[in-house]
Amino acid sequence: MSATTSTTRPGGRSARVRAAVHRAVVEFLAENPAEALTLPLIATRAGVHPTTLYRRWGSVAELMADVASSRFSGDIVVPDTGSLREDLRRWASDVATDLADPDVLAIMRAAIGSSPDGGCACTADRHAQLTAILDRERSRGGTAPETAHAADVLLGPLYYRAIFAGQPADPGWTTELVDTLLK
Repeated sequence: MSATTSTTRPGGRSARVRAAVHRAVVEFLAENPAEALTLPLIATRAGVHPTTLYRRWGSVAELMADVASSRFSGDIVVPDTGSLREDLRRWASDVATDLADPDVLAIMRAAIGSSPDGGCACTADRHAQLTAILDRERSRGGTAPETAHAADVLLGPLYYRAIFAGQPADPGWTTELVDTLLK
């Protein structure tokens, strides 16, 4: 019997194309307004043919949803201090720090502006993180607010300040948000 040598590429071409396209979007948004973003411009910047983008994403809205989902998935570790209040304080502070990044804001604004569902791509992972913190508290026998209410009290103001007001969220302010939630 002859041995067959495997020459699989780690990640493969598809992963390289996706990474190049995502990088091209982030770079483009750092230099240009979101309204100027088109699939052909991103394809050129990424070094791929425009049909690749049309085939894979179909529209700017779908591309932005993918970039936002990728960017906001798993970038913040859910703290486990043993205290709901401290977990939420650390988490809210981490979210505020992330939202202060100009590249993050550019992606969020572009995703939100690209389609009615664009905001979901920017918040889905945050909701999952918040749910994990609250569910863990319940599993320890404690009481915790519902995720929707916690998101309204914590994420609403954090995202509003970042996207619309352009104000940084200092640690004292995020602590107050958590304290308001847990009153």
